[in-house]
Amino acid sequence: MRAFLRICALLGLWVSTASARPPPNADLSLAPWFQSLRQPRTGESCCSIADCRQTDFRVQDGHYEALIEGEWRAIPPEVILQRMDNPTGRAVVCYTPYRGVMCFIKGPET
Repeated sequence: MRAFLRICALLGLWVSTASARPPPNADLSLAPWFQSLRQPRTGESCCSIADCRQTDFRVQDGHYEALIEGEWRAIPPEVILQRMDNPTGRAVVCYTPYRGVMCFIKGPET
């Protein structure tokens, strides 16, 4: 049983490090900005450039939705950051399949 638990722990560590890399063509000069993002409710980090992506967004029935992994997903109001600075010029969503949406920064609205 101990060996099984040890293997599970190592597998979990491997999966977390394998997925913790920036997306292709990421602008690494923005990494400090991504690292400055904090979850509104807890003050914890929104993670990093590895978990945050520029994305398309829309407003449906007064609520924000973001395009995540090819699918429109509702953005919980409590994860929306009310920041004026957004050097990406697009909406940004910090998301993992395990934790869901951690932070959302609106893009320019027209």
